[in-house]
Amino acid sequence: MIFQGYRRSNGTVGVRNHVLVMPSVMCANHVVDRIGRKVPGVITIGHPTGCSQVGADFEQTKRTMAGFAANPNVAAVLVVGLGCETNESKALASEIAARGQRVEVIGIQESDGTSNTIARGVEIAQRLLRETEPIGRTQADVAELILGTECGGSDAFSGITANPALGFAADRLVEAGGTVILAELPELVGAEHLLAERATPDVAAKLYELIGRVEARARAMHVDMRGGNPTQGNIAGGLTTIEEKSLGAAYKGGSTALREVLEYAERPRHKGLVVMDTPGQDIEQLTGMTAGGAQITVFTTGRGTPTGSPIAPVIKVATNTAMFERMRENMDINAGTIVDGTKTIDDVGGEIFDWIIAAANGRQPVAEAFEFRDFAINRIGPSF
Repeated sequence: MIFQGYRRSNGTVGVRNHVLVMPSVMCANHVVDRIGRKVPGVITIGHPTGCSQVGADFEQTKRTMAGFAANPNVAAVLVVGLGCETNESKALASEIAARGQRVEVIGIQESDGTSNTIARGVEIAQRLLRETEPIGRTQADVAELILGTECGGSDAFSGITANPALGFAADRLVEAGGTVILAELPELVGAEHLLAERATPDVAAKLYELIGRVEARARAMHVDMRGGNPTQGNIAGGLTTIEEKSLGAAYKGGSTALREVLEYAERPRHKGLVVMDTPGQDIEQLTGMTAGGAQITVFTTGRGTPTGSPIAPVIKVATNTAMFERMRENMDINAGTIVDGTKTIDDVGGEIFDWIIAAANGRQPVAEAFEFRDFAINRIGPSF
């Protein structure tokens, strides 16, 4: 139960060794993109947030950016700001540094414009690459891993093939001392009681509170979460209600005790199975789990979803053989073999677990090889 990872100064272990260039605000997206084009060895992201946000919405954006930058898969970060944004770049960099991450920061206004900022950013990014490249892999225990779990573009097979198989792998990781994040709160509506039975009263109460919050937001938009399914792809796949989706989605977390309930992009404080309050929207969910420290995510899909993370490997598991064959270039594992009768849930679960360890050791799943680098932060309030 070991892998070869990158040991960080704050005690965490990464499975990749990226240099990340990120904007504190959408106004710096273009500069960040130009730096990335000139220094192709770095990872860049863009987003439409960082200014005119207040209260809990702003705090969530800042927490997500800081957590994402401090993910163990990142060796160093360059933050690029504008100079007048709400998510002030130097304050964000301080938050990142407080989490034990190597970080540098530049601003467009203080650098006297776009061209100077790009030139300075290229110089810093190249230096960070030179300084982090010699970092080598060392032996680490799988207990150091935080695994994100996700299901998107689901179908009627999700709850009987890929999700139970992922749950088998999740149980193995928890038994080995690791951590598993079960997210997508809207897709746990109707199954929350099953998870609450495996939690302490305080944890169960927090779970019910968050489920109630999800349903209240939906009712405010005149949507009944329990009586329907707002996702057309899920309906086409044979899931007519959120409860049907939820009862299958909950299998991803396996069968161990629920240890903790987290806010979006919050890092787990306990080992074992935890729930995170993310939306069902795939990219926002993936970003939240990665910002919470997940080094790897396993993503089950019945419709075929070719997405990935900028900094973390995402392993794709097909729920049925027909889709796996049709979208073979986007899938890593075929759980349709369970329905075909050639493999059991335990067989495929073992295959998923082996893939997790292989990815931790450097093997690239197809989403990573294709360089799918999707990033989006969940918004909980309007811009002002």
